Amino acid sequence: MDFPIGELSRRAGVLVPTVRYYEQVGLLPPAPRTDGGRRRYGQADVERLAFIRHARELGFGIEAIRELLALVAQPDRPCAEVDGIARRHLVGVERRIARLTALKAELSRMIGECGHGRVGECRVIEVLSDHGLCVDDRH
Repeated sequence: MDFPIGELSRRAGVLVPTVRYYEQVGLLPPAPRTDGGRRRYGQADVERLAFIRHARELGFGIEAIRELLALVAQPDRPCAEVDGIARRHLVGVERRIARLTALKAELSRMIGECGHGRVGECRVIEVLSDHGLCVDDRH
């Protein structure tokens, strides 16, 4: 089966510019072209692109996906490397959750201290103006 980029886009559930981007960064191999220069794709491209889309939905970065795709091509290898990639990603997700939890607490505190008076006395504006105030451990 052979179809154009628009059909690939539809079948894999991504936009055409996304297909081009994934080709550009090497996640999707360059498609063969017709004599007229149009890209042509097959079912393997749909499956690969769906894999990439799902990995992106789960928050995996481009390099991690590149590693995963390389491992997919070696089905007899032990999955320890795949587990390692997933574990590293989980650690990153847990760190982001911790930062967001701290951010939520700070925003809740700011809003809770609001006197609902005038902007000149607003606790939210006061906190936002205090550039030395840190809500996480990056400073």
